[in-house]
Amino acid sequence: MIVQAILLGLVAMLGNAEYLLGTSCLSRPLVMGALTGIIMGDIPTGVMLGATLELAFMGSFSIGASIPPEMISGTVLGTAFTISTGSGLETALTIGIPVASLVLIVKNVGMVFILPPFVHKADDYAAKGDMAGVARMHFLGGFFGVNLIIGLCVAIGFYAGGPAVQALLDMIPEWVSNGLQITMGLLPAIGFALLLKMIMNKTVACFFIAGFALSTYLGIPTTGIAIFGAVVAVVLSQIQQKLNARPALATEGGMDDDDDF
Repeated sequence: MIVQAILLGLVAMLGNAEYLLGTSCLSRPLVMGALTGIIMGDIPTGVMLGATLELAFMGSFSIGASIPPEMISGTVLGTAFTISTGSGLETALTIGIPVASLVLIVKNVGMVFILPPFVHKADDYAAKGDMAGVARMHFLGGFFGVNLIIGLCVAIGFYAGGPAVQALLDMIPEWVSNGLQITMGLLPAIGFALLLKMIMNKTVACFFIAGFALSTYLGIPTTGIAIFGAVVAVVLSQIQQKLNARPALATEGGMDDDDDF
């Protein structure tokens, strides 16, 4: 149990450190669920639970001052407890989402009280022109102010919460479990809705409608629709490039009527 708790904490820290490697999507539930499955010795269930939580957290992105729930800890603990107790998919959501909201509070405390001293020290180094010191404060502040906190929350939560979670699951009535299964079906839709809210506009709405029609009325699989969409995107991009090239050619010396664009 102790070894698993430590490893799960390290997995959470790895997910929280994804920006050290660029935008690698390590923090996404699909990756965290798979890594948790490896630690817990049940990779298929880890991948399946990660995919389920990925749909639930589909629209979880930080926009401006809006900070989403801490999906790394929610995914790791939700998946780990579900595998260790042998429960169903709804358990991952039941545990994962509240845990994500709770850890977000702890994370904010670290960012308010632990991270600022490192930021101010980085300002001092910047004023002296010491870029190595600025980089050092960047790494140390991120580690102690955010990363270590996430790892400790996951490790301690798993080590201390296993028996308590199992006792809680045994107390849940059947009608509550049925309600959670229904909720599990609704949360992916909410995740997609949050995602669409960010990218939907009158320019791209027709493509969403076309994809829905192809899937519903023609029965084309999602992969096939994605391939058609990629082809259409390439064709439209090429047309747009040629249209943008027309004014440049016209100013350079005019265009012949026989030019084929």
